[in-house]
Amino acid sequence: MNEFVLEQQNKAATVAQQPQETIRRLVWKICVATLILMAIGSATRVMNAGLACPDWPLCYGELVPAKQMNLQVFLEWFHRLDAALIGFSAIALCGLSWWHRQHLPKWLPWASTFALFLIVFQGILGGLTVTELLRFDIVTAHLGTALLFFTTLLIIGTSLSPYQGTGTVGKLPWVGLTASVCVYLQSLLGALVGSRWALHQCLAGEQLCDVMYSHIFGLVPPTIATLAVVFISWRTPALHPALRKLANMAGGLLISQLLLGVATFRLHLQVEPLTVSHQAIGATLLGTLVVFTVLSLRDGLLPPSPTQ
Repeated sequence: MNEFVLEQQNKAATVAQQPQETIRRLVWKICVATLILMAIGSATRVMNAGLACPDWPLCYGELVPAKQMNLQVFLEWFHRLDAALIGFSAIALCGLSWWHRQHLPKWLPWASTFALFLIVFQGILGGLTVTELLRFDIVTAHLGTALLFFTTLLIIGTSLSPYQGTGTVGKLPWVGLTASVCVYLQSLLGALVGSRWALHQCLAGEQLCDVMYSHIFGLVPPTIATLAVVFISWRTPALHPALRKLANMAGGLLISQLLLGVATFRLHLQVEPLTVSHQAIGATLLGTLVVFTVLSLRDGLLPPSPTQ
């Protein structure tokens, strides 16, 4: 009798875990698509393709503008296509979360609803970038919302992922959170520099140099905070291997980002792949720090290891 009851409980637990596993996989797929979307958006900007499709949401009044298709039109059109697919995926995520809410954490339906709100708002900003002819504040808000949507998805996916910490993180969650906020703000400054073409204008006529230098000197806080994550992780005994790997990854991404930043500055943004990589690596660094922070927060909820 006890074996029968235990078997039924295991079956019920398995049924309850299936919706969560489905949603977790969907979230990670949307994360990858969002990272690709931001990279394509960066390529669209540096290739001067932001207005390659003069109308919105169609392109030259068509779903697929075959007659007008060239590299610039393709970049803008594909950017919109990827955004639409992410939008439908966010609708599916929200619907699944509410439909299976009895088997899911109570916060998940609300978090997925917030993600859906962000992607809808992002779509509105995307339309305004075209109708308002790439107005710099809208373009900056467009990337800022994309990064916030990306961060929200990472928080959801990381919170749903299996993880058993060691309870030895100490103050690492707060250090990771500080680094994440600093990198996000620095990314917004980078978006402002790009949307106003501040580097070109400063080098050409000493205009908007204050905007450009704000981004250059603004790298100090996120650099210090990210290095703090790395060094404290190295010095923390019995830290979970996943957190060590994420900290090391953040350090490597930081070095790559600094080198790419110097290269793009020295080459005056003339090498488009470097500029696109600079933004993509920045978003990846932000994502790595967000995942590190969420896992370390989960770890911090555990009691300290008895060996400590």
